[in-house]
Amino acid sequence: MAKGEGSESGSAAGLLPTGILQAAERPAQVKEPKKKQQLSICNKLCYAVGGAPYQVTGCALGFFLQIYLLDVAQVDPFSASIILFVGRAWDAFTDPLVGFCISKSSWTRLGRLMPWIIFSTPLAVIAYFLIWFVPDFPQGQALWYLLFYCLFETLVTCFHVPYSALTMFISTEQSERDSATAYRMTVEVLGTVLGTAIQGQIVGQADTPCLQDSNGSALASEGTNHTQSATSLKETQNAYLLAAGVIASIYVVCAVILTLGVREQREPYETQQAEPMSFFRGLRLVMSHGPYVKLIAGFLFTSLAFMLVEGNFALFCTYTLGFRNEFQNLLLAIMLSATFTIPIWQWFLTRFGKKTAVYIGISSAVPFLILVAFMESNLVITYVVAVAAGISVAAAFLLPWSMLPDVIDDFHLKQPQSHGTEPIFFSFYVFFTKFASGVSLGISTLSLDFAGYQTRGCSQPARVKFTLKMLVTIAPIVLILLGLLLFKLYPIDEEKRRQNKKDLQALREEASSSGCSDTDSTELARIL
Repeated sequence: MAKGEGSESGSAAGLLPTGILQAAERPAQVKEPKKKQQLSICNKLCYAVGGAPYQVTGCALGFFLQIYLLDVAQVDPFSASIILFVGRAWDAFTDPLVGFCISKSSWTRLGRLMPWIIFSTPLAVIAYFLIWFVPDFPQGQALWYLLFYCLFETLVTCFHVPYSALTMFISTEQSERDSATAYRMTVEVLGTVLGTAIQGQIVGQADTPCLQDSNGSALASEGTNHTQSATSLKETQNAYLLAAGVIASIYVVCAVILTLGVREQREPYETQQAEPMSFFRGLRLVMSHGPYVKLIAGFLFTSLAFMLVEGNFALFCTYTLGFRNEFQNLLLAIMLSATFTIPIWQWFLTRFGKKTAVYIGISSAVPFLILVAFMESNLVITYVVAVAAGISVAAAFLLPWSMLPDVIDDFHLKQPQSHGTEPIFFSFYVFFTKFASGVSLGISTLSLDFAGYQTRGCSQPARVKFTLKMLVTIAPIVLILLGLLLFKLYPIDEEKRRQNKKDLQALREEASSSGCSDTDSTELARIL
């Protein structure tokens, strides 16, 4: 019996490579901890550059589209409010729709997210350029702008939603994702600076005409200066087209850098899932996750505050403060200040925590908004306020995108079998903020219509000036305070975040060791 057993063992040994036998005979060794995955500075920069197209185009549209529709394209205020509201509302609805389509996408050689970015870029560039083109048929102008505004917002969503979700797929290390997010926020604020500088400086070189009657009141009339005014208006329209062409070129260059410099990576435990989760089941799980709901509720109000300022700032500077030729420079001062303070806020949130950064960073805008509300028109003080406001804008840029990955990590710990939900998290956050901003812009433009806004006027009635002051100062202050109150309910502090990091790392190591064990068993069975 013993001889037979030895013979059987010897025959089996002859079929196996000596390397496998030697590995089996060696005593089990303690597995060394997996080396942390480090992203190079080049990888982070290429990833960060991908955030510029959305910010460059969004900044140009946010700051200049309203005044462009009213004073350059000469769309009446009611139609302009419809264009702004429907465009933003449509943009909001496309975010979860694109998120749904992405969640159903399969992994390709380029990844699951990159194909969306690549194929949407050329169409988005064409649609963006046509937004700033004034057609020759005045009766259909409102429909023209509504059509191409909605089309562009759809295509840029096909770029931005997968790009936002890409944060979770560039590295499995939370610290590396936070670092890449800081790079991204810095480049995105630089993108707003580019958008403001390009659009503002090019358009600012053209003198947008305003019309007055003999008494000096702002009225659109057919006076003796009609020919000169029409020529000046045409030059302004061409300036907007030139700015659109430059921004469209930047969009394409940034998309190419992102595509060539970033590679998607799958989570180790995600590859073990047999079937992807359905979108609606994932949506129910996401919207029932308490930290996510509280986070988006807080940022909904604070983002809405800054969007109100953004949408009405050009008109506020032009008519309420009387700085018709300075508003583009004031915008540039705000964005440059925000750019230089992004690294400071990144250091602050790593040193004192993200919730503390939220309270201090966003609330710092309130004193300056109060100052603007009650001070007389003074250019020097306005520049000081603009630089100080940029500090708060930097915090508002950085913090939402830095805190969302923490919420997703917390969700993965509580729902370890629920994968592919990252686009849902990002797309619905953007959905709520965009829909609210669409409502705010529509209401603000309608408010100007009811107050008696006069298209291409050199000045506006006192009611219009007062309405603009309320939209840029008092309303944002109230929204910021409401948002900060909601942040008190947000449960993920620094201690919770560190514990989640440890638990998630343990889950990844367990999944990796399980995957290696399965691979070794499969190889052994194949050889046998």
